[in-house]
Formats: sequence, structure tokens, C-alpha cells
Amino acid sequence: MKCPHCAYVIPDEVKSCLNCGYNSSSPDKTVEERNSLFYEFAHFVDMVPRVERSVEPKFRNIFSRVFRSHSELEAERLFIVGTALTTPKIREVKETWPKPWLFARVFLFALIAFLGLYVGVSLFQNVNFIPGLIIVGAFAVPFTTLIFFWEMNAPQNIAIYRIIYVVFIGGILSMLVALVFFDILKNNINPITIGIAEELAKAVTVIYFVRKLKYRYILNGLLLGAAVGAGFAAFETAGYALRGLISGSYHTLYTTILWRSLLAPGGHVAWAALTGAAFCMIQGDKHFELNMLIKPKFLRIFILAILMHALWDTPLPGIFPFGQLILMAASWILVFRMMRKGLKEISEKKWRFTYNPFEPSKI
Repeated sequence: MKCPHCAYVIPDEVKSCLNCGYNSSSPDKTVEERNSLFYEFAHFVDMVPRVERSVEPKFRNIFSRVFRSHSELEAERLFIVGTALTTPKIREVKETWPKPWLFARVFLFALIAFLGLYVGVSLFQNVNFIPGLIIVGAFAVPFTTLIFFWEMNAPQNIAIYRIIYVVFIGGILSMLVALVFFDILKNNINPITIGIAEELAKAVTVIYFVRKLKYRYILNGLLLGAAVGAGFAAFETAGYALRGLISGSYHTLYTTILWRSLLAPGGHVAWAALTGAAFCMIQGDKHFELNMLIKPKFLRIFILAILMHALWDTPLPGIFPFGQLILMAASWILVFRMMRKGLKEISEKKWRFTYNPFEPSKI
């Protein structure tokens, strides 16, 4: 059958459209759902002037596919995007909000793996499970968040193998660059200098990966920035978890992984994603130049990331974790608004392609 929304041919064993996510059997939202806290958050994200609301459907609908059943064919189709043979042309890219769902499955798999390792350590007292416990616990939430960014990358021009490469190489490289900055600072370590050193290190790494014109979309910057941030956050969490185990107990190990995992989406992942998106926004279709880094559009986002990082690390008594939760919400409001800008950018480039068909190199 064909999807009534986009005319995409739907295989018999698939319940939802593989292209736009349409499902005729899905019920409408209830009044309770519309009045929920998430819908209030969604309304705030959508608060932009009406003349700029060219991207539909509303933000509140992007999680509508999470709790639906999905076939293996749908997952397989997602994992093959981004290659030379599967990257869509700009005129084929939809400028509406994507409807991600795979990230929730990834989190479920990681949670099951972590619980199995936890049983091996706590119930059977087997120390061979500890390395796996630390690694899975450190990567579960950052990688889940990264898969969400990957599904939201509407151009679908970055393959999953490339993302994994950026997670590991970018995460390690950004941590090494941060250590260089900390060595320069020596004894001048405080929340402000920590924010500057770590965000600058991630910015340098992100710019290294997104400077190529192949990754010129704002959504590409968000994704590759999130990949660097996820690697940084996961390796840092693994280090703190190991320190907690050495200096404390299993309880310290578990609480370290728990709290850092809960707060991971609003920290390094979101800040690096915003920096990457800001750089792609000012670079556009141009080749990289150093003077791009002093453009106000980039500096505003980058300085904001530094300030949020500094506030996050400020040791105010009695504020943990409420201050971090507020900063997390603020970070994700900015992330979703940047996604809206990215979708609007695609809409504009599709328009340029339609009315300038003889200049494909600029699209």
C-alpha cells in the first residue's frame, strides 16, 4: 500500500510509513496528554513568530512513534542511511520534524545490559563484570542521546559508522586538548576556567570534524557536536566511576554512574551540539576561515555554552540537582530551537534548488 501522506510504498509487514511515520491506527492525543508538562515544554519550544513557522508538524509530535511497534526492516533502513548510495538529494529531504524512535530501543538494550552486569557484580560478587558495568553505564545515556540526534538529522547524510568514529576519536581528542588547556592554566582552576577549557577543547574538535563542506547543514553540526560531546561525557563518567570505586565503595560507583547518566543529556552532549550547530550556521556553503570564529552568531552560542558549563560546576550548597535540571531544560530548549533553524535551512535550500536548478553545487 501507499502512504496517504507522502505516497511512499509501505511493505506489507510494516505498520507505519518508513518515510514520514504515518500510522492510520494511531489514536489522537488525549486532553490529559495535551495538558501535560511535556506539552507545556513543547509549546515553549514552538514559541516563535508565526511568519517563521514554516516547519510542520509541531515539535510536540516528534515523539509520537516511540511507543509504537516497529519491525526490523524499519531499523535496518535507518542504519543504512548516510552512504553515497543512500543519502537523499536535497529536494528529497523533508523539512518537517522527524519522528525518532530508535533511540528509545537503544536505551532499553543498554539498560538491560547494565542490569545484567549489575547482577553479576552485586549478587555474584564477580569483579570480571566491573569493567563492563563501568563502560556500559558510562556510554548508555550519552549514546542514546546521540542516536536521538542522529535520527533528527533530516538530511540523512552521515553514516552511523562515521558517528561512532567521531564518538571515540573526537571524545578522546577533546579530552586531550582540554588537558593541554588545564596544564596551561595550572593553579587557576575554577568553574569559569573549567568551562572555558573544556568547551574550547570540544569546540576545536567539533570544528575539525565539521569544517568540510560535506557537513554544511546546521543539523549536521548538531549531530557531530553531540558525537564529540557524547564521547567526552562517557569517558569522563567512566573515569569518575573508577575513581569512586577505588576511593570509596560499590555504592559510590553506582551513584556516580546514576547521577552522571541522568544529567548527561543536558551537559557535554547538548553544549557541544550547540557549538557545532553554531559553527555550521556561520560557515554555510563557504570554506573554513579563522575569522568565522569571531562572528557574533557563533560567539553568542559558544559563550552561552561556557556560561552554562560554569554554572553547572559552581558548588552552591543545596542546589544539586535542581540547578542542573534547570540548566538541562534550558540547554534542550536551545537545542530544539536550533533544530527548528536547521529544518528551516533545509526548506530554504529546497526552495533555492527549485528556482535555481542550474546551481546544484551551492545546494
